[in-house]
Amino acid sequence: MRVVEITSFGAPDVLQLAERPLPTAGAGELLIRVAASGINRPDVLQRTGNYPVPPGASDIPGLEVAGVVESGDAAAMAEAGLKVGDRVCALLAGGGYADHAVAPVAQCLPVPDGLSDVEAAALPETFFTVWSNVFMRGRLQKGETLLVQGGTSGIGVTAILLAKAMGATVIVTAGDDAKCTACLKLGADHAINYKTQDFAAEAKRLTDGKGVDVVLDMVAGSYVAREIECLAEDGRIVVIAVQGGTKAEFNAGLLLRRRLTVTGSTLRPRPIAFKSEVARELRERVWPLLASGQVKPVIHATFEGARAAEAHTLMESGAHVGKIVLTW
Repeated sequence: MRVVEITSFGAPDVLQLAERPLPTAGAGELLIRVAASGINRPDVLQRTGNYPVPPGASDIPGLEVAGVVESGDAAAMAEAGLKVGDRVCALLAGGGYADHAVAPVAQCLPVPDGLSDVEAAALPETFFTVWSNVFMRGRLQKGETLLVQGGTSGIGVTAILLAKAMGATVIVTAGDDAKCTACLKLGADHAINYKTQDFAAEAKRLTDGKGVDVVLDMVAGSYVAREIECLAEDGRIVVIAVQGGTKAEFNAGLLLRRRLTVTGSTLRPRPIAFKSEVARELRERVWPLLASGQVKPVIHATFEGARAAEAHTLMESGAHVGKIVLTW
């Protein structure tokens, strides 16, 4: 099979097309003939040597794919309502940059009606991440307000779409006015240019001083203290990345007086049982919204698999709005 390998840690050009033996699906797994592979920030971190591969996972980058089931554990597939020939999208612990990939059956979902393979490949990593963090861990409810740091990223766009679909008010931050406008067009209620405005002060102003209920934070570092300042009582911060650094100093008194929660998680090393539960909730709560067109993934650009280096260059530029996808 064709794969994209990380030949050494470094710049995007270390990504090179290669050939490897076709993998075999084991117990509880299936083999997918991949049509499209989503690109995510953790892939960039893995390429630069800053995101170790979990034990047992493929060293090939790529955390999500869409394609057709070629073979697999018949009993496990039957239990999940899947069969050979079905179109599926899957969340992986690695191995997605390839024209074939093995995935746990429990982490596979049918491609929603009306979606292309490219659109389907853009779903698993961001939708699993947003659902498990914003809704399961952050407990965002209808009528509450969500602040999303980095609204034009794949995660940010998905958070806008899902939070609005679930009846929340959405405030986002972005690095320039054009990106703010893009977020508003996607459905965000308010967009803050964090380079020209104080996002904490603006979030308080936009909520009439009440503050936001949930923050989806991909920055951490010094942002945590400012996020605590703009949280409503019983507010929750969910940290999913540390692009701004791993250390944060904040006013713990506010934590006590206003009953605040600071939490976080990473998805890739979580066990299959947890990801299976997320998949079950997505299929029940979100997949009907995708099939009806109420929620639609946003694709910024596609690249053939051999052009993975160009795709990573685009992601690192920060110029994208939505997802970047490889095709095979």
